[in-house]
Amino acid sequence: MIERAIAASTHGRYLIEPPAAPGPAPLLVGFHGYAEGAEAQLERLRAIPDADRWRIVSIQGLNRFYQRRTNEVIAGWMTRQDRELAIADNLAYVAAVIEAVEREWPAAPRVVFTGFSQGVAMTFRAAVAARAVDGVIAVGGDVPPEITAAGLGRIPAALVCRGSNDQWYAPATFERDATRLRDAGVIVAPLPFEGGHEWSAAVAAAAGQFLRERLP
Repeated sequence: MIERAIAASTHGRYLIEPPAAPGPAPLLVGFHGYAEGAEAQLERLRAIPDADRWRIVSIQGLNRFYQRRTNEVIAGWMTRQDRELAIADNLAYVAAVIEAVEREWPAAPRVVFTGFSQGVAMTFRAAVAARAVDGVIAVGGDVPPEITAAGLGRIPAALVCRGSNDQWYAPATFERDATRLRDAGVIVAPLPFEGGHEWSAAVAAAAGQFLRERLP
């Protein structure tokens, strides 16, 4: 058997929540977890205090499929098959979304990337590849192993969160991620909170404070 890969054009989906005030606004870009849609991350970001000062952009993974019980369309970011190609496709996709949003609406010079669960890896990859980034909010997922210290060093600050009963994001991984980020020069705000694999009220409150600190 001979296996090959070939590039193909496809369409992605993203949701935008306009800021409360008209005019240029900073961008708050979100990445959902596995087997979710863009709506899930949009709702999480809407719940952050003062998030209405930002233009929220929730990007949906390109790998869509059906939720068996409800027939709802959900998505994931990638699988282990053709992993490097999928990462490159996703980064090009995210860059195109941000470019399209900034072309349609004037943007203030602030961008924060956020992710939950599987979306955390995409958050860090997108932040490192972006023209500019002011911070990362990561909940329930780890920093991808392939990102170098030099790459992570492009991120000024990161809020990294883990629920005390999270079975998917181990305590040792949480500590390792915080250390990796600090060693790269990132200002790290670690948030261990009571809960499981979730975006809790404590996370929303901490995210609100983190965003306030990113604004002039």
